[in-house]
Amino acid sequence: MCRIFAGQDPERYELETRRMRLNGQSTSIRLEKSFWGILDEIAESEDLSTPAFVSKLHGEVLEIHGESKNFTSLLRCTCLVHREAAERADEVSIAAE
Repeated sequence: MCRIFAGQDPERYELETRRMRLNGQSTSIRLEKSFWGILDEIAESEDLSTPAFVSKLHGEVLEIHGESKNFTSLLRCTCLVHREAAERADEVSIAAE
């Protein structure tokens, strides 16, 4: 079982830093490439660029919870929530057939 996880392509978990503006502030966000790929998918589905999506998300988090203590962790969890929602949608679609 661990070979599935251990044997994955190291490029998937290589860190990538992207510079962007969050609510007018220039910043850098460093995430694993696989998470950037998912964020790119989410942004595209919302008809936004990835920086625009991340900035919008950051603004909404500020509005709801105040400053996030660990925004990069929130981004990773956003990816997990997105994947879980996609899996549930697939299950519903299959059940409807």
